[in-house]
Formats: sequence, C-alpha cells, structure tokens
Amino acid sequence: MSVDGWNTLLVLGGIRSGKSEFAESLVTDAPTVRYVATAPEGDPADTEWATRLAAHRARRPGSWTTEETAADPGRLADVIATAGPNETLLVDDLGGWVTVLLDPAHQPADDTATIAALAAAVRASAARLVLVSPEVGLTLVPTTPLGRAFTDALGSTNQAVADACDAVVLVVAGQPTWLKPAGPPPHPAEPAQAGPGQAGAPAQVPVGAAPIGEAEQALPDVLTPDMAPPLPAPEPVPAPGWAAPTMGLPTVATGLVIQPGMELPMPDDYAGPQAVDRLVTLDIPGAGLGVLDRVVSFAAATQGTPTPVPWSSVRVLLLHGDHAGGASAGAAPGESARRARQARAGKGALARLAAESRASLQVVEAPASAAIEDGPALTADEVESALRYGWRLAEQAADAGVQLLVLAACGAGTEAAAAAVLAATAGAEPPAVLSRVLTEHNEFDDAAWMVRCAAVRDALHRTRRNARDAKDVLAELGGGDIAVATGVLLGATARRIPVLLDGPVGVAAGMVSRDLAGQARHWCLLPDHGGQPAVRLAADVLGLTPLVDLRLDLGEGATALATLPLLRSVLALAAGLPVHPSLGGGEDDEEFVEPEPAGPGPTTTEPEFAEPEPPGPGPTTTEPEFAEPEPAGPGPATVEPDEPVAVPDSPGRRAD
Repeated sequence: MSVDGWNTLLVLGGIRSGKSEFAESLVTDAPTVRYVATAPEGDPADTEWATRLAAHRARRPGSWTTEETAADPGRLADVIATAGPNETLLVDDLGGWVTVLLDPAHQPADDTATIAALAAAVRASAARLVLVSPEVGLTLVPTTPLGRAFTDALGSTNQAVADACDAVVLVVAGQPTWLKPAGPPPHPAEPAQAGPGQAGAPAQVPVGAAPIGEAEQALPDVLTPDMAPPLPAPEPVPAPGWAAPTMGLPTVATGLVIQPGMELPMPDDYAGPQAVDRLVTLDIPGAGLGVLDRVVSFAAATQGTPTPVPWSSVRVLLLHGDHAGGASAGAAPGESARRARQARAGKGALARLAAESRASLQVVEAPASAAIEDGPALTADEVESALRYGWRLAEQAADAGVQLLVLAACGAGTEAAAAAVLAATAGAEPPAVLSRVLTEHNEFDDAAWMVRCAAVRDALHRTRRNARDAKDVLAELGGGDIAVATGVLLGATARRIPVLLDGPVGVAAGMVSRDLAGQARHWCLLPDHGGQPAVRLAADVLGLTPLVDLRLDLGEGATALATLPLLRSVLALAAGLPVHPSLGGGEDDEEFVEPEPAGPGPTTTEPEFAEPEPPGPGPTTTEPEFAEPEPAGPGPATVEPDEPVAVPDSPGRRAD
C-alpha cells in the first residue's frame, strides 16, 4: 500500500476532487480487489450519468471484481462484515448508498439503525477496506426538503464511518490531507525498575546508534518517585479531550512522517481569557495572583476549560547526549554520563526535585553529535530517527496519562549547540548568547568559552550556503539531544500535553519546532530564564515570558521542578476558591455575627463567639443560644419559662 498503518480508511472529497482516483491508487498493488458499487444505474435517458459510470468502470483493472449493492442498502454492511482478512474492498461511494437508502422504494425504514450497522461492520472489518464518500459539510444548506434529508443522512453516515475507521483523508483538488491517523504503534510495557547493571535493567539504545528498525528501539525505563510519601489519590475525573490523539499526518512503512507545515492542534483560544476573567470574581484577599495569572491562563487553554486543575501526573525527560569538538570545551570528561547515571539511580538534584514534586523521571540517551566545526552533527537518517524517537516518548507519556512534561538535559556542549541553532534561526551572534564556562571547581574558564565561540563561528561559516530548514539545522548544528527534544515537543503538541522548558536545549528545540509546526510553541511554558542569554533571546522570539527570576543553576530542568509546587498551588487556588460574597458567592452567615449593642437596661447573655457586654444595674436573664437580644427597658425584665417573650411596645412596658 502507498500508505501504511491502517486497515480501514475513509476518503472524503467534493465533486471532481479526485477522491476516487486517490482511493484507487491506494489499492493498486493489492493482488485482488473487490470493487463495491453502491450507486443505482439511474435514468437510461441520462447520458451524462451513464458516461460517469463508464469512466469509473474503465479505470478499474481487469483483475478487479465488481459487486453491486444498489438493490438493498442493508447489504453493504453484510458484504463488509463477511470479507476475509486476505481481501481488499473498495466501496465507492457512500453518497450513492445514502441515495438508495432514502429511496421511497426502501421506506419506511430505520435509517439511523442502518447507518449504525454499517459503522459497526466497518469497525469490525477484518479485510483491507477503503470507503469513498462525498463531503457535504462545506456547502450551503439545500433549499428543498429532499436535499436537506440527503445532506443530513450523508453527514451522519460520514461521521459514524469516520469514527469507525482507522484513518480519514480529505482530498481537495487532488491533494490529500490526513484528518485522522492510524492508531500509534503499540508501546512496549514499561519494565520493572532496576538500577544500572542489575538484572532486568533494559539496555539503553541510542537513537541512530545501530542500524536497527525503529520498532526495535526500546524506550527507556521510567523512574517513579519513592523519596516522599505519596499524595492522596485524586478524585476520578472524566478523561479530558486534550489528551486524545490528534495527529493528522500519515504513517508510511518507515515510520511517522515529520515534515514542515504540519497542522497540529492549538490550545483553546477562549478558555484562557475566561479563566483570567474568572479570577477577578474569586474571594481572594489583596490584588490577586499577579503575574502568576498567566499560569492559570496557560493551564486553562491547554486543558480546554476555564477552571483548570493542578497537574497531578508529571514526567521529566532528561536528555543525555554529548557534543564532540570545541562545543564541549571546558566540560569534564565523563561528567555528563555520571549525571545521567546519578539520575537513573534516583540521586542528584534533578532526581530529588522530581521526587519532591511527585514526578516520574525518564533518562533518555540521545545520539552523540559530531564536531559541528568539522562537519554535520548528525546524518539525515539520524535526524529522522531522533525526531520519531522523541515523538514516541511523548506518545508513551500520553498513553500513561501524563498531564505535563518537563524537558531537562545534561549533555556536554549543549550550550554551544543551542547557540549555533539560535544563530541559524534567529540571527543571533554566538558570543552574545553563549554563557561563560563554569568548571567543575566553580571557576570561570574564559579560554574554554572562546573555544566554544570559535566552534560555533566555524560551523556557521561552513554551513553559510546551506538551506536553513528545520531538519538541515538539526543535522548540521543541533545534534542528537536537540533533535530528540524537537520530536518530544511535536509529539506533545499532537497529544495536547503542555511542556515546561528550562534551558538551552528546550528553547533551541522550540525554535526548530516552530518551522515544523508553528502550534508547538503555544504548548510551552517557561518558568525562568535562569540568567542565560540564549534562553532570554529564544523566549523573546517564541513569545514566552518567564514567570520568576530565581537564577538557579542546578542543571537544565531543575528550575522548572523547583517552581512546579508554586504553579500547582496557583492552580489549586484558582480551582478551589469560591466566588466573592459581593458577587453572589455563598457565605456562612450563622457564625461570627457581630452582636447588636445592648441598651441601658439589664443585659442578656450574648450568643456564643460574641464578646459579652458589661452587666447593667438590673438582674441578667439568659436568652436562647445564638438569639439576638432586644434592648431592655429601665426596669428589670423577667422571662416566663416556656412562654414566648413579646417585643415591648415602649421602654419600661412588658407585654402581657
């Protein structure tokens, strides 16, 4: 097949859009094809219709067989249901099937039940199945009752069949646009946790490190936090739509196609502003949340609701990939590998912060990158493999119910690679975006900084005549960790998972991903720039405003984890606080009531929680608990037991 990864496919298109030719091209290499014709023969005097049918028949190879279902619309479901797994069926088209379904000769009938039966047969089909149908949702509402009945029935049929199919494609002017992909390949089950070198620890397979198939590359194991007591289990909530698969690109035999101009989902345009407007109605003392209202807006937009909830399931992806050559000047040999091993063992700053935040941690081995001043950092095949690998990591997280990803990195030379990417994509000067080199002894090494600047300068000079498209930038300058991070951002965007960026690798991936899918940057949040010039520049270009200015320097990803409890607290306040009483919010008026001042006469015992008044000259009586006392007259007042007390008409008189 020309497109792989599906078993049932719906091809939609308008009149003369090329939908039938496209559908036929998908099954041309099948050994046998059964063509299911649904349209009636029509009026013999209608020569134009007869010519159309003849053109369709002429395109079919002689090896194809034809089956007619126009006599009975219910038979189409039977044909699909009885087809074997070695058969290929091409149904052309559902518009003719609906025409027969609405024919008075087949009425009265339960059209809804017939459509449901067809969808059920498609969903359970064992055969390779391609269905063609006209798309009627883009035209005007017909002016006749029969026309409206046809469009309504065909629209319902298209929706039901599209939901049942593995993939859906819309053909416009002969150009296919994929609306629904085939289901993602099954991910291997996450293995039981084992430390490095222990039995059961999965081998780390760097992307592109060996000529093996994509399906053979095992995803790294996920470390769950065990250093802090677990939080109480949250109340079950309906599965949010923002975690559903939304990717609209085809998959071919070599894997997912990642290409410029991908149409990925955007956050909700309305939920964010609605959430901010809702904040001003809450019972919050003082001026409110300040700049942190952007957290509420971001969470609302990415969750698709004006009342977002704190992220309960968070995963940290720690990318480890070293860069050779001058990019890693000043880095201690083996230091990044030690940091990665430390994180796998649940030790070190990043692992401890992840445990405190109840976030899982996944250490990802990215392919090593060659010296960019001498040649490309990666081959084109390694870039494709790294992008798909990052996408799969995001898919795995989404399938596990993760609601927020944190990008972290610990490779040698990542700052220089990110500076090269920024220089190529944003026109930055390398010395202006390269931070000073800090050695393992906490000393600045300006000589190593100059070597890094020279490496980036030479790499940019070497590639000055090259194309500046996203994949070329990754291959020539970015390297393995930035390529994997780019795939993570794209995959997270497709699955509607927000991402916290925190460092040069994350923002460099954001710069590259905007040229592949401009929607990706809208799913990113930058808690802090960390005082790094590269992060500041990229944040300006991507439109990301940092929330805090902590100036932590604990490695990429650590600042995001340090701010995560604050972000969760803000969302908890926004979700849990009631509306202010002045705007109609509820309040308990029974307690803490200010008592009325007592009169000059004898006073009564005040309700509980009220401060008693000084006793008057007369005897004191006891009122019922929480009852508001009436002012007493100048004479002593008495209370008859078990009898109601009337309000005095005037001071000094007692009601009889």
